[in-house]
Amino acid sequence: MNQTPSPLTDTFGRHHNYLRISLTERCNLRCSYCMPVDGVKLSPASHLMNAEEIYSIARTFVKFGVDKIRLTGGEPLVRKDFPQILELLSTLNVELSITSNAVSIDRHIDLLKKSGVKTINISLDTLSAERFHTITFRDYFDRVYQNILKLIDEGFLVKINAVLMRGINDDEILDFIAFTKAHPIVFRFIEFMPFDGNQWKREKTVSYQEIMEQIQGKYSNDQIIRLQDAPNDTSKNYTIKGHQGTFAIISTVTHPFCDQCNRIRLTANGQLKNCLFSKKENDLLSALRSNQDIEPIIRQSISSKFAVRSGMDGPESFEDPKQHEQNRSMITIGG
Repeated sequence: MNQTPSPLTDTFGRHHNYLRISLTERCNLRCSYCMPVDGVKLSPASHLMNAEEIYSIARTFVKFGVDKIRLTGGEPLVRKDFPQILELLSTLNVELSITSNAVSIDRHIDLLKKSGVKTINISLDTLSAERFHTITFRDYFDRVYQNILKLIDEGFLVKINAVLMRGINDDEILDFIAFTKAHPIVFRFIEFMPFDGNQWKREKTVSYQEIMEQIQGKYSNDQIIRLQDAPNDTSKNYTIKGHQGTFAIISTVTHPFCDQCNRIRLTANGQLKNCLFSKKENDLLSALRSNQDIEPIIRQSISSKFAVRSGMDGPESFEDPKQHEQNRSMITIGG
């Protein structure tokens, strides 16, 4: 009699059912918090997972209880075989979603619908075309904005992710909130986090408390409604009375949410990361290509996971630049 494989559980009792797969290290934008100013050394094409390898690894994770897969990048839509990858993964019994910058997503709407994708996260850090160019070094704001409206019209649940950076876009918090009045979207403020090459400093981070203080300065306590967070949610969720959409805050820096973490990350070159901030990686791709069983590698990675932010549980260790120089840049991890 076949036994159901045991779920992927770490030593702190956290079950991991959410796999985030980075499809590429490339992107058609150049956001400084993600892409180092001098760029990144790209992996040779032969070192990246192909479509069949992505499917094979994902299928193994599904066997161990993963029921949610998000495709990230870089920008996942720049991969020429993105349609093939999505079609393969859509055959698995999982909730499929994607994170994109929306520059070219209008070309894939029919494919996304056909593949059962219902939720799309869009990275957009400003509602100003001029500032968009300053942040991304590209003039795609109008295209991105119109594509967001098109996704809403097509019935997708759209979540907009905005990384707040002091002196860059923190003066737009109330503009972002106003955007939720007319649009049924989720606007998520993300605290600026440290990664290799993004020149992070603590003072650049706009905290959860500061975000709420700005909102509370505009709206009364009766107007700000605290919503029920979903299980394993990384964000604290709210809405403004009378608004169609909602807003949320992801407070990785000031209020870590590691105790409920259910996420595992697979980089485009097949390395397993058990935490966004982990410096240690486990090579699944080489094992797969050598016809090795990848289950022991996966379970060893999960069992070695730290309780909080890859062991950086205090502000001193988390704010030490050397800790993050040993990690990847955000673009090569996947958002």
